[in-house]
Amino acid sequence: MVADKGKKSKVAEPGAEGAEPEQHIDGELVLSIEKLQEIQDELERVNEEASDKVFEVEQKYNEIHRPVFVRRAEIIQHIPNFWLTAFLSHPALCDLLTEKDQEIFKFLHSLDVEDFKDVKTGYSITFNFSNNPYFEDTKLTKTYSFNDEGTSSVTGTTIKWKDGMEHIANGDAHEKKGNKRPFAEESFFSWFSENQQKDFSEGVMDEMQVADIIKEDLWPNPLKYFNNEADEEDFDGDEDDDEETDEDGEPEDDEEDEE
Repeated sequence: MVADKGKKSKVAEPGAEGAEPEQHIDGELVLSIEKLQEIQDELERVNEEASDKVFEVEQKYNEIHRPVFVRRAEIIQHIPNFWLTAFLSHPALCDLLTEKDQEIFKFLHSLDVEDFKDVKTGYSITFNFSNNPYFEDTKLTKTYSFNDEGTSSVTGTTIKWKDGMEHIANGDAHEKKGNKRPFAEESFFSWFSENQQKDFSEGVMDEMQVADIIKEDLWPNPLKYFNNEADEEDFDGDEDDDEETDEDGEPEDDEEDEE
């Protein structure tokens, strides 16, 4: 049977079963993704500009802070064992000092944290000591330099130990007595060794974390630690609470109560 002339063949409507997908949809999707990428690129440029402005402000106020820190240091020098007390009162730094380290810290009269002129490129931490029977140095410095990818170099003072004092760098291990904290097994002064990679406090902190805590937490306000006024939430450490809790947040008993 011949089909009637002029009768058009039926074409499936868009969306109907058997219909071919419209080709222009892919083009619209690609265009939308390209426009979205342009927006993300613009946001990235704004973020970079904002970051540069933040660094400019930080550098400006570093210059304002500097003379204030100098005045603070002059006052601290008249307070016996200020930095030793602040370290021992800090929830993280207190675990880093051996018994002999604590004796050496009694000769520490000032501590200084100073950003490079371009704050993005690094900073130094300097411990200033009076003459002491342990080492010849009066200044011990740890310096961190950064590039765009992260830490580029770490340098530290090579301590000139006096005769018979070299063993101090190996640390003094002591057992815990009563409720007192155990002394660190490794001397804090090994931290000054160039590119020191050893962990402190039984692997809880590496040497970069120690630097961050000194720079970002202790240095801005050591008085709150000297006065032992810091609340636990003041320091956002990574230490886990040793006490386990149940689902309701209550401490779990190690053993069930005997009847």
